[in-house]
Amino acid sequence: MAFLSSSIQQQPRLSSSAYHRLIPKASSSSSVDHHQPDNSSPSHHAPIGRREIVLKSSGAAMIAAIFQFSGSKPSYLGLQKNPPSLALCPATNNCISTSEDSSDYNHYAPPWNYNPEDGKRKKPISREEAMAELVEVIASTKPDKFTPRIVERKEDYVRVEYESPILGFVDDVEFWFPPGKKSLVQYRSASRQGNFDFDVNKKRIKALRLELEKKGWASESSF
Repeated sequence: MAFLSSSIQQQPRLSSSAYHRLIPKASSSSSVDHHQPDNSSPSHHAPIGRREIVLKSSGAAMIAAIFQFSGSKPSYLGLQKNPPSLALCPATNNCISTSEDSSDYNHYAPPWNYNPEDGKRKKPISREEAMAELVEVIASTKPDKFTPRIVERKEDYVRVEYESPILGFVDDVEFWFPPGKKSLVQYRSASRQGNFDFDVNKKRIKALRLELEKKGWASESSF
């Protein structure tokens, strides 16, 4: 859910782990005007960082929000390629993601494990069984009376749109089962509009986790 406090998107913050991916190195030449971009520099044509893409898409969504409460689907949703992960969060305080650095308290959330070592399960379950449990919990759990709607589902990925009971604000929530031996689930929950969510996304993820814990799931760390 979002609360529109401004029509201008804030600049994205950079964690120390992400800073080097997004900021091209400055030229050491004394002939460069430091107040103007050096269009001749090769770094000027470097690939756009993931967080920069998030910022641009979020800005477009904010403009659309003026005319439509539900907002537009961000273009950066889905599995990112370099490296494989869910998207980072924009600078606004209405998003959490397991892809963030663990030192970023405002945006980081720990992944889930559906076969934890100290869990309640008598035997491990498969990824397919875990996916079925997740989908069941998504459909039956409505934190803050948001209505969930699964809009995309693959073998290892689920995307859900949560619509608020008032004004129809939409939040995008993604779940990804990464390959590997560990039974982990990564996720990202973000509001399409506004700058603050009053912890709606955190409370949603916590509510889902508590229901999954009844089935034997666990968080990888406290949250």
